[in-house]
Amino acid sequence: MTDPNTASREPEPKTPTKLLAAGLVASSIEWYDFFVYATAAALVFGPLFFPQATPLIAALLAFSTFWAGFIARPLGGVVFGHFGDRFGRKPALVTCLVLMGSATFAIGLLPTETSIGAAAPILLVTLRFLQGIAVGGQWGGITLLLTESAGRGSRGKAGTFGQMGVPSGVILGNVAFLVTAATMSEEAFASWGWRIPFLLSALLFPVVLFIQLRIEDTPVYRQLSERAAERAERTPKAPLAEALRTHSRQILFGAGLLFASNAIFYVSIAGVLDYGTRELGLDYDSLLAVSLASAAVGMIVIYVSGLLSDRFGRRPLLLAGSGLIVVWAFPFFWLVDTGSLALIAVAVTVGGAGSSLAYGPLAAYLSELFEPRVRYSGASMAYQLAAILISGGTPFIMTALLAATGTSAAVSAFLLVMGLCTLGSTLMLAETRPTRSSTEVPEPHSARSSGDVSKTSGTAG
Repeated sequence: MTDPNTASREPEPKTPTKLLAAGLVASSIEWYDFFVYATAAALVFGPLFFPQATPLIAALLAFSTFWAGFIARPLGGVVFGHFGDRFGRKPALVTCLVLMGSATFAIGLLPTETSIGAAAPILLVTLRFLQGIAVGGQWGGITLLLTESAGRGSRGKAGTFGQMGVPSGVILGNVAFLVTAATMSEEAFASWGWRIPFLLSALLFPVVLFIQLRIEDTPVYRQLSERAAERAERTPKAPLAEALRTHSRQILFGAGLLFASNAIFYVSIAGVLDYGTRELGLDYDSLLAVSLASAAVGMIVIYVSGLLSDRFGRRPLLLAGSGLIVVWAFPFFWLVDTGSLALIAVAVTVGGAGSSLAYGPLAAYLSELFEPRVRYSGASMAYQLAAILISGGTPFIMTALLAATGTSAAVSAFLLVMGLCTLGSTLMLAETRPTRSSTEVPEPHSARSSGDVSKTSGTAG
C-alpha cells in the first residue's frame, strides 16, 4: 500500500521538453484556427455572407457570427471538463483538437451566400459554434497537461507554453492572411484566397497523433485515479455540479481575472482592424503587420510573467497587468484615432503588454484554485464564462459603441471598467503559489464544503 502522505505530494520531475513543445504547438494551431476566423470576419465575411447589408450592418453581422464561437465555449468547457475530470486530461484534449481541425477545414470549403443563399451564413455559424465547443474544452486540457506535470516551483512557467499559443495563433493567422493577400489580386483573395488559411488547419492532425501516441496523462490525474481505486472510490459523476457547489466563488472571480486581458486583446486584434480599415481608411495589410508585431511582444511578456509568478506569486502579476490596462484605456484610443500606424503600434503593443502580464500566470492560477477531482470542470468554466461574457462580444460591443456615440471614448470607458473588474477579482482571491508544504492531491473530502482556496490547493494565501 502506498503511503498516503507520500502519494499526496506532487512529484517534482522536470517537465518533459516534448510535453512543453507539444503544448505550445497544439495550442498555437488550435488558437490559429479560432482567431483566423476573427481576421476573416473583419475583412471578408461581411460581403461574402451578408452581401445585401450595408457595410456597417455587414460588419456587425460578421462579428455576430464571431461571437457564436464564444457562446459555445462554456458548453465545450462543461462537456469536456466532465470528460477530463472523469476519464483523463489527454483523451479530452485529443478529442477537442480533432473537432477544431475538422470544423476549421470545413469553413475553408464552405460555399458563400451567392452560391447557396441563406444556408451559407447558417452553416458558417454552425461551424463557428463547433469551433467554440472545441476551444472551450481544449484550454483546460492543455493547461492541466502542462501544469499538473510540472513541479510546484515551475507551474507558472509550464503553463505559459499553453498561454503563449494565443499570441502565437494570432501571428500564424496574420502571416497566413498577409502571405495569401500578397501573392494574389484583391479579386482573387475575396473570391477564393481567403479559404487558404482555413484549409491550413489540416496541419493540426499530426500534432494530435503525436499527443495521442507519445504523451502520457498527468501524474496528478494518475495519482488521483490510483487513490480512488485503492479506496474503491469513484471520480465524481458530475464534476461541474460539484465544482459549482463547492467552488462557486473561485469560478465567479476566476472569470473576472480574464475581463481586462480579454477585452483589450479582442479590441486590438479584431476591433481595431475593422475600425482602422472602415473608419480611418488605413490599409489592412499594414494593420495586420502591427498586430503581428504586438503579438510577438506579447509572447515574450507571457513567458516572463509566468516565470515571475513562480517567484513572486500569481496575484502581483495580475494586479500589474490589469492596472496597466486601467491606466492605458484612454491613451489607447487617443493614439489609435491619430491614424498613424506608428502610434497605433504603440497603443496595441502597450495594451498587449498589460494583457500578457495578466494572462501569463492564469494557467497556473486557475488550475491551483480548484482541487484535482473537479479541476478540469472548474478551471474551464471560469475561463469560458469570461469568454461568453466579454471576449466574443467585445468586437461587436466596440462597433456598436462607436456607431451609437460617434466617439472612441465610449470604448475606452469599457476597457477601463474591464480593468477595474479584474483588479477587484484579483483582490477577492487568495494567492495560490505553492509552498514546500503544499499538497497536490488533497484528501477527497478535505475542502469540498469550505470553498476556501487555501484549503483546496494547500496554498500560502
